[in-house]
Amino acid sequence: MTIFLILAPFGSFALLMLVTSAEISLFVAAAICLAVIGIDVHRGRSVKMLGAGSVVVFVALGAYVSLVDPNLSHSAVKLTVDVGVLAISLVSLIIRKPFVLQYALEEVDAETAKQAGFLKTVYLITWAWNAAFVLMIIGNVLTIYVPGLPLWSGLAIAFAARNSAAYFTAWYPQYRKAKHGKPPANALPGIH
Repeated sequence: MTIFLILAPFGSFALLMLVTSAEISLFVAAAICLAVIGIDVHRGRSVKMLGAGSVVVFVALGAYVSLVDPNLSHSAVKLTVDVGVLAISLVSLIIRKPFVLQYALEEVDAETAKQAGFLKTVYLITWAWNAAFVLMIIGNVLTIYVPGLPLWSGLAIAFAARNSAAYFTAWYPQYRKAKHGKPPANALPGIH
């Protein structure tokens, strides 16, 4: 459920960009981000760096499209959103608070958060998302600079990158737990 809420604004934005204006897509995505933030606050969770930063990106770009350049291409708008999200993630790494950490701390117990590999896992997952953001940027750049490229190719790259990162986010902690976790209580001594 958490990953769905995290990705809802971006999925909505991508779908709306296919059927409506960039301005509407950006402001609706910002509203969905605000709704997700509201859900987190209502549940007693923290306001996430990614969510708050995405609101800023969507609103700022929406204002730019509305007030300055209403003819900005859809590909350029998507590229700008992806660059903005990558910037949020990179800043989170620079300040040593990977954006994934906020989500992880709310999903695991205190004992898990203190384990030696926990932060390594958080950083690795954050870098996996950075790789996905870079792939999405490449897909958007291709749709801008390779005129004959079908629109669906950029969407396919974004979909594959985002789904791969989401899969890795779910898979890697389970892999680490299986590889480095404590043996089950009924395990035979010496067999792990």
